[in-house]
Amino acid sequence: MSTLPNKRAAPPAQALELLREQSLASLAQHELERRILSGELAAGAKLNEVDVAGALGISRGPVREAFSALSRAGLLRVEKNRGVFVREVSLEEATEFYEVRAALEGLIGQLAARRIAIDEVEQLRALVKRMQQVQKARRADDYFALNVEFHDLLARAARNNALLANYRGVVNQLDLYRRATLQRGADPIPQSTAEHEAIVEAVAARDEQRAQALLTQHVLGSRERAHALLARPT
Repeated sequence: MSTLPNKRAAPPAQALELLREQSLASLAQHELERRILSGELAAGAKLNEVDVAGALGISRGPVREAFSALSRAGLLRVEKNRGVFVREVSLEEATEFYEVRAALEGLIGQLAARRIAIDEVEQLRALVKRMQQVQKARRADDYFALNVEFHDLLARAARNNALLANYRGVVNQLDLYRRATLQRGADPIPQSTAEHEAIVEAVAARDEQRAQALLTQHVLGSRERAHALLARPT
């Protein structure tokens, strides 16, 4: 005796609503992260759950979940009875982040020199050319964006997902500090551009040791330049 196959039961309404809330929370998280990392939401800015929900056209639940996720990622700070704030990174914290980033970037340089594709090398060279163009115009915001793009492409070229995830976590938090240097001037840009150019050529030559050393030195040099800019009187 044959029987008809059972049709898959439709998901209950509660399950669909949960999926919808999770999707909205993810969208809210990505949008808030974009605004924080772009500088649209400045370090120290207070975020209101109701205002954010209204601006994004969603309910407060997904926003609350997004706040929680971004707090765990180190981009927001939740203070009891005070509210939610874009995190401000102290000099001491930034120094620690730079040390960790220098180690990660060194490994990225080594692995990228071993694994990078030819088209990725050309993309890096194109980014350096764009850096040289904005350098002449001293457009610090544009340079900052190109710098982020350059290093993220290099990190992807290392072909190590665990390394990439850890790198991005550190960089996202460090960038909250580094953006503050943009308000103090663009003096380090020519030196930074020259260092990027040397890094590309080391990676293109498959020189793992030189790429590792150049990237480590680049990060530690960036730390000293950033600290020096912030030490200037306003």
